[in-house]
Formats: sequence, structure tokens, C-alpha cells
Amino acid sequence: QENINIIVERCRGDRQNLNKEISKIEILVKKKKKVTTEEIIKITNLAENYSYSELSDHCLNKNFKKISKIINENNYTYEDCISIIRTMLFKVKRLIVLKENQKTNMNIDNVIFNYKPPIFWKDKEIVKSQMKVWDLENIQKFMYKLGEIELLIKKYNSKSVIILYDFIISQAKTNN
Repeated sequence: QENINIIVERCRGDRQNLNKEISKIEILVKKKKKVTTEEIIKITNLAENYSYSELSDHCLNKNFKKISKIINENNYTYEDCISIIRTMLFKVKRLIVLKENQKTNMNIDNVIFNYKPPIFWKDKEIVKSQMKVWDLENIQKFMYKLGEIELLIKKYNSKSVIILYDFIISQAKTNN
């Protein structure tokens, strides 16, 4: 069951890709009677890279396990690092406005519902959990750190991926 879950997750809902990956595994099974989980991970490919938004969301949720998985599955470039920082900045600014609005309206659902522009229905639960993880003061500090990291990435673009990964992982490990 674990191996099936790994294959399905790596195909990310793409049936055509799933068929290709199963074909690879069938060939391996013909050569070798027993296939390990590690071998399945090695021979299967991700259907696509995780989106910048997904990485940003998990960073803001401080979901270290998911962040580690995303980082290990992707090969980001300097341009990707800038895009990730920009995506994170957008989400952090939105979170700051939401937290400020929460001062007058304590109901998180109402704050999210009344936010303009409207938050996409798929993102509402993610935003809600982020609002529970962060307080206003810490999310503002995080925004300033993002600005500093962006400057570092632009200054040392050959080390941009390392700078970004260190920042994201350190943030995921810290508590408010």
C-alpha cells in the first residue's frame, strides 16, 4: 500500500503519467521479483514540480515534513528563488492584512470571507491554518526577513538556492 501511495502521489493525479510509471515498475518486476520502496522512488518521476505557492503555503504553515519533501523533489534555479520569495511576500502581506482585520472581527472565517480580493475556495483552509500559526508581530518580522533574504539572493545569486533553503528550513523549525 505504501508503494502504491508513493506512485500515485508522484504522478499528482495525471493518469497518463501514472500508466507510464506503472509500466516502468512492471519492467523492473519482470527482471527482479521483489522491488523496494527506494527503487520505486528512484525510477519514478514527479509529474511536475511543486508550485511556488505550495512551498510558500507549507513554509507559512511551518510544515517541516512537507517542506523537506518539496525541497528534495525539486531543482530550483536563481529565478525560481526570486519567484518563491515574491510569492511568499504576497502571501505574507495578505496574512498581515487578515491579522489586522482579525483585531476587529475575532471570527477567522468572517475575516477570510470579507477579504478583498476574495481568497480562492481551495486556499481558505490553508489561510485559516496560517492565521492560527502566526501572530501579527511575528508575521511582520517574517516579512522583513523575507526582504533581507531577497537582497542576499540577489547579491549572491550563485548561492541563491542554499540561502533560500536555509531560510525556509530555519523558519519551519521555529515556533512563534
